[in-house]
Amino acid sequence: MKQRFKAIIFDLDGTIADTLPLCIAAFKKSIEPLLGKAVSDAEIIATFGPSEEGTIRKLIPLQEKAGVRSYLEHYQELHHSCPAPFSGIKELLATLAHRNVKLAMVTGKGKHSTRISLQQFGLTAYFNVLETGSPDGPNKIKGIRSVLKHLNAHAEECLYVGDAPSDILYCKEIGIPIAAAAWASTADIATLQGLHPEWLFRSVSELHSWVLDSLSYQLPTWF
Repeated sequence: MKQRFKAIIFDLDGTIADTLPLCIAAFKKSIEPLLGKAVSDAEIIATFGPSEEGTIRKLIPLQEKAGVRSYLEHYQELHHSCPAPFSGIKELLATLAHRNVKLAMVTGKGKHSTRISLQQFGLTAYFNVLETGSPDGPNKIKGIRSVLKHLNAHAEECLYVGDAPSDILYCKEIGIPIAAAAWASTADIATLQGLHPEWLFRSVSELHSWVLDSLSYQLPTWF
């Protein structure tokens, strides 16, 4: 199926890089000393949906400011455990930029941790528009709609790339096609397939090949 997308919108955690273990480690280092007890991975993951500020608000509501400050410090300090994006991501973004496709990011992460990661990965310059998460709850639908408005694009002209089952549901509500990213170790491929995304890719290289072989893009004006 040949189709040229005006813009491609990316998720971050589990799509651009394997940052979930980093997030959990930073949560534990920041929350446990303030809470005075250990917190399991499952307890942390159960709060996901809002940004990390929202997670900290749920787990230590009386010490939210201290928790957020500590989290960001540990997130940056521990980022060496996730020093690079998934293999092939930089090449994919470079190909899309070269083909004059606008790039945006809509993530549930907070704005500070998002910028830390993009800077660490050397990807900041690729994204024309950046929409981050809210401590009050999931807001990807609002974020995607904001990107579409900013780029003056219709949903069907764009593509979202994300790894979470909820990403598929959000995209169906908006009417934007989704390429389900199933290359992270945390990807639940069966659940993703069951939600019937337009496309599902098990590796970044598979998505990149599809971009090169199956899509027809407008060439740069200087080409």
